[in-house]
Parts: sequence; C-alpha cells; structure tokens
Amino acid sequence: MKKWLKSRKGQQTVIIVSFAVIPLFLLVLFTYLPFVQMVEFSFFKMKYLTPPDKRVFVGFKNYIDVLTRDDCFKALKLSIYYCIGALVQLALALFLATILSFKVKGGNIFKGMMFFPYLISGIAIGFIFKFFYTRGFVLDSVLQLFGFDAEQLPYWLKDQKVNNWSLVATSIWRYFGQNMVLFIGAIMSVDNELYEAASLDGANKFQQFFHIILPSIKTIVTLNVILSITGSLSAFEPPYVITGGANGTGTYFVIMNEIAHVTQKVGLASAMAVILLLIIFACTILQKLFFKYIFRSSED
Repeated sequence: MKKWLKSRKGQQTVIIVSFAVIPLFLLVLFTYLPFVQMVEFSFFKMKYLTPPDKRVFVGFKNYIDVLTRDDCFKALKLSIYYCIGALVQLALALFLATILSFKVKGGNIFKGMMFFPYLISGIAIGFIFKFFYTRGFVLDSVLQLFGFDAEQLPYWLKDQKVNNWSLVATSIWRYFGQNMVLFIGAIMSVDNELYEAASLDGANKFQQFFHIILPSIKTIVTLNVILSITGSLSAFEPPYVITGGANGTGTYFVIMNEIAHVTQKVGLASAMAVILLLIIFACTILQKLFFKYIFRSSED
C-alpha cells in the first residue's frame, strides 16, 4: 500500500480524491445540513435560544400562516416589480452586448464602466442611492436642471406609486453590467463565417440577430434569465438598506429577516424560506421548459 501511495498513479489518485471529497464535505457541512435543520425548524414554534425539549411541534401551521399572513403575501407580490425590472435589464444588456461585440470606438471603456457597479458592495450601493433619491438631493437637482418643478416631483422613497420602481432601478443599475459582459462573451464566440454567409444571402442585421446570434447564445440567455428571475424573488439589499422596508417596500426577504431576527419567530421564518425555495425551484423548471419550447426550432 505504501509503495502504491508513493507511486505516480497513487499520488494522482490521492490528489483527485482529496479535491473531490473536501469540497463535497464542506458543501454538506455548510449547505445541506443547515438546510435540513431549517426544514426541521419550520415545523416548530421556537426562538433561537429555545432548548430542544422546549420547542413546540406545530406541524404545517407555520406554512399555513405564511400563506395567509398579509405581510408575507404582499411582500411576495413585490417580486413582480423586480421580475419586470430583470426583464428590462436583460433586454438592455442583450441590446448593448450585441452592439459592443463588434468593433466600436471606445467600446472597452464603456464595458468597464457598465461592469463596475457589479463590483461595488450591495450595502455601499444602498447608501449611495439612499442619498441619490432623498428629497432635494442628486436626482431632484438633476431633474430641476432639465426644467422640472421641485414641488411637483414625487418623494422617490415614500410615494408608494414610485418607490418600488426606484428600488428596481437600483438593481438594474447594479446587475446590468454583469449580464452584458456574459452576453458579450457568448456573442463573440459565434463563428464570423455565419455572418458572412448570412450577408451574402441578403440577411440584414435584425435577421442575423434573430437567426444567428440568439440561437447561438441560447444557453447564456437561459442562464441569465433564470439567475435574474430567481434573484428578483430574493431581493434584499436595496429595500433593506435604502428604505428599511418602510412605505410598502418590504420584500419577502426583508419581512423574513424581520420575523427571524426582530420577533424571533424562527419556525415561521424557516417556513418562509422553504416556501421561497419551492417557488424558485418551480420558476426555474418553468423557465427551462419555456426556453426549450422557444428554441426548439434551432435544435431541429
């Protein structure tokens, strides 16, 4: 055995097993075991410091409460705002990525500028936009330069007609560059000969986009949409930092954080997390089936 371990093949086997076992062990320890425990907590009425023998088993009561509480249901509905914003974000990212994938003067500088917000901490972005939207500050000052009356401008973070859209715009600004860079990488991998052949056949730029670019990058499109929609369902940083969830801006994660850490209803918060996971899982499956149907012609 020692001789085999000292051999080249033995050392390769040990390295391969180590690189496979250690990540799996850490994944199980820090992801799957906490998840199983969270599911267990969701069936109990308890606080963080409640001893195991003092926990009250309530069955599916926590799940029923999540589905019947007004604050949870309204918070879940706010995800629609972020889903719409995600689709707008992806459309803009794909449009600009298509342009910047070809030789454009100053294109590299523009790419860097658009990607930079993604590198900034979400908490820092929250504080930036908190002052940006505050009455009489940056946004109001800029709009006044274009002739808008300051008294007629809404309170961007208080008026419930616009405050959620303001927060959605923050998310679009932050994640737009990431989607654009991913799209650019995918588009640049398309064979140039396809464009040349399409041009010879008389295809214009729009036809080339829909019949060459879009089918060729369908995997990245599907991935970006899935990540954006699932991210929209779990939006947390913008409403938590900018508004604290006030004035009807408390998303599902903000309400879950309040229930878990302020009121210390750990069982109810765990049930909320499980329900959100099931919703995200269902949305992911539906999106994959949708794109499989959309791109079915390109697979024939």
